[in-house]
Amino acid sequence: MDSITKFLKSKNSSISENSTLKSSFSGTAAGVGAIPLVGAIDITAKLDNVIEDVIDRSKILVTGCSGFIGFHVAKYLLEQGFSVVGIDNMNKYYSKQLKESRTKLLNRHKNFKFYEEDICNYGFLTKLAKKHEFRDIIHLAAQPGVRYSIENPFEYERSNVQGHLNILELCRNIKNFNKLVYASSSSVYGNNKKLPFSTQDRTDEPISLYAATKKSNEMMSYTYAHLYGINAIGLRFFTVYGSYGRPDMAPFKFTKNIFEEKPIDVYNMGNMKRDFTYINDIVYGVMGALKSNFIGHKVYNLGNSKAEDLKEFIRVIEECVGKKAIINYQPMQPGDVEETFADISDAKQDLGFIPAIDIYTGIPLFVDWYKEYYLAK
Repeated sequence: MDSITKFLKSKNSSISENSTLKSSFSGTAAGVGAIPLVGAIDITAKLDNVIEDVIDRSKILVTGCSGFIGFHVAKYLLEQGFSVVGIDNMNKYYSKQLKESRTKLLNRHKNFKFYEEDICNYGFLTKLAKKHEFRDIIHLAAQPGVRYSIENPFEYERSNVQGHLNILELCRNIKNFNKLVYASSSSVYGNNKKLPFSTQDRTDEPISLYAATKKSNEMMSYTYAHLYGINAIGLRFFTVYGSYGRPDMAPFKFTKNIFEEKPIDVYNMGNMKRDFTYINDIVYGVMGALKSNFIGHKVYNLGNSKAEDLKEFIRVIEECVGKKAIINYQPMQPGDVEETFADISDAKQDLGFIPAIDIYTGIPLFVDWYKEYYLAK
């Protein structure tokens, strides 16, 4: 029995009910630095089975390591004994203080080396590769945000297109390079009316520049796999939330404003659904991609595979906060979509990806972290 099979068997037997998840988390959120990566369930120990035979290498480059997902991925790798080289430009798209807090936690590990630099600086990347000799790259650096891309198009072209090309060129020129795992997005599906979104669906009609840049990442990666034999896996993330989450995203905004008794903007008059995915499940999926023996290029959906009603999501936050939201209903925003819903059958089969944390477990975890980080000081 291989390690992933063992992991899945143990996972399915131990997390079948939300009550079990909640009770196992009880009392673990004492102190921001002490909040475990896994939150509701002790996935860390079980993930050892996933990653124990991932690679016979010790050093991995993580781009965007001070960002939300990059931080959690780097933290997990460090805790498993890998040496992580992290790069982040620490831009001011949102609170630099939060990025610095994440980086500070990573810097506690002796096996972490951080560089504040931009992936658009190809000369720096080549020097970094020569110095550290990593053979695997987890590329999570990008300019995020659908709505922001409408106002700042050139920044998206620079960071998301030129930056991704630089990473591909770096992969091509590293001797004995092994694998690239990179972040794509559910936004590539555009206004697709077929649900759930499948990796077999057409994705040639993006409705935001951000989505277009992410689709271009997939196309460039496919081309480099074809031309140069680079092994690359793209992961289409679906509305990720959790501890140390981005302040520009709805879960954070809703929580903050409900605590402060300020209005929250809810678009499309609240008639929206999202496949909310807790950060720990995303880390699990990234590890599965890193382990995969797939040759060439392939993309996968990483989502919870449940389209949650936005109003229900807000109701659960209200319950956790203990206050009612003041809702300011707004029309649909340009570049936004009514519903996201991930078909994760490919990821289940190939990566062993089975998400474990629904919104009734994930939201309390996030709210507990928010209170500890922002309100307990």
